[in-house]
Amino acid sequence: MTARDDIVKLYGEHLSQAAARLATHVGLPVETRSEGARVWDDVGREYLDCGGYGVFFLGHRHPAVVAALHAQLDRNPLATRTLLSAELATTASRLAGIAPPGLDRVYFGSSGAEAVETALKLARAAGRRRIISMRGGFHGKTLGALSVTDRPIFQQPFRPLLPDVTVIPYGDVPALAEALTADSARACVIVEPVQGEGGVRIPPPGYLAAVAEECRRHDAFLIVDEIQTGTGRLGGTWWACDREGVVPDLLLAGKSLGGGCMPVSAVIGAPDAFRPLDRNARIHSSTFAGSPLAMAAVMATIDAIETERLLPRAEELGRTLLAGLRAAPASPAIRDIRGVGLLIGVELTTPAQANALVTALLVRGILTSSTLGADLVVRFSPPAILDDADTTRIITAFRESAATLA
Repeated sequence: MTARDDIVKLYGEHLSQAAARLATHVGLPVETRSEGARVWDDVGREYLDCGGYGVFFLGHRHPAVVAALHAQLDRNPLATRTLLSAELATTASRLAGIAPPGLDRVYFGSSGAEAVETALKLARAAGRRRIISMRGGFHGKTLGALSVTDRPIFQQPFRPLLPDVTVIPYGDVPALAEALTADSARACVIVEPVQGEGGVRIPPPGYLAAVAEECRRHDAFLIVDEIQTGTGRLGGTWWACDREGVVPDLLLAGKSLGGGCMPVSAVIGAPDAFRPLDRNARIHSSTFAGSPLAMAAVMATIDAIETERLLPRAEELGRTLLAGLRAAPASPAIRDIRGVGLLIGVELTTPAQANALVTALLVRGILTSSTLGADLVVRFSPPAILDDADTTRIITAFRESAATLA
C-alpha cells in the first residue's frame, strides 16, 4: 500500500466514505506543496492551479502575505477579545477604504457562509423578515445560508429551513418587482453579480443596478454577495458593484480576501445596516473572527493587489484566456464558454462530460473546480499572477482535453 492509499483509507475511516470513493475513482493525488500559481503532489508532479474555488487570486503563499503572517505570528496571532485590537480596527478602515462609498462598517468572519449568516441576521434585525433569493444562487451550506442557496439536493436533508424565502429567476428584473410587491412585509434581497457556483451565469448588462433601483423603490434591504466575485476576481475594479455604481446595504467579501493563506470573510455595510451592532456589539460575534493573524493577511492582500496592479491585470488575463478557450476547435460536448475577468465557465452537455473534462485537464497538469450548483459546468478561476507561458499552457491543455471528449 502506498502513502496515497493510506491517505485514502484514512479519508474513508474518519472523514467521508464518499470522498474516499471519489478519490479512488478519479485517482486523485495528494497535495503536498504550493507556491505562486503552482501546486505539487506527493510524487513531485507540478500542477497549474486554475481551481481553488476562487481563493487564490494572489496565487499560493504570496511572499508579502507570508511575510506579514510570520511577523504577526511572532507578535500576537490571536487576540484576547477583552482588550482592543489595533489590527482589527486598522484593517476594517483599510477594507472600508476600497469599498463602495458609504459602506464604512465592517464585520469580519472566517468563512463565506458566516458572512451570509451575519448579513441575514442584520437584515432581520432591520425588520426584513421576508427574503428574496435567486434561482441558481449559492450562498453557503449553514442553515440560514442554505435557505437562500438554490440547490435542493443540499437542502432536502435539513428541511425545514428559514421561512418566508421566495426564489425568483436570476437576471429577471420584472420578476423581482413582482416579488417585492406580492407581500406587504418588508423584504431583503440577496444576489450575486455573477453566479459562480451556479455555473458562471452572467446576467444582462445593468442587471445589478436595476436590482438596486427596485430595492430602493420598495424599501427593500439589498445584500450583494461578492464572496467569489469581489477583491478583483472580475478584473478592472475591486467589486462588481463598482462596475454599475451600486452601493448595497451590505456587501459580502471572502475567498481571496485572505490572500490564499488565511480563511477570512467580511460583511461591509452602511451605518444604518449596522445599527443592531451599534446598540449591542455582543448580539452577534465569533471567537476567531477578526484575529490579528487574519487581519495581517487582509492588509497584505490589499496592498499586494494595489502594488502589483492586479485589477487591470486580471481583466487583461481574463480576456486572453476566454478568447483562447473559445478559439479551441469546436466540440459537440461543449455547449458554451463564458466568463468575466478570471471567472470562466465551460458548460458541457452532460455531467459525465464535465467530469471527463476535469479529469483530462488534471492529467495534463491543470487544476479546475466543478461548480456546486451546476453539474454541467467546469470553472476556471486562476490567479492574477499568471505569465504568458502559463496562459498558453492552460489554453493548450484545454484544446487537448476538449478533443478527448465524446
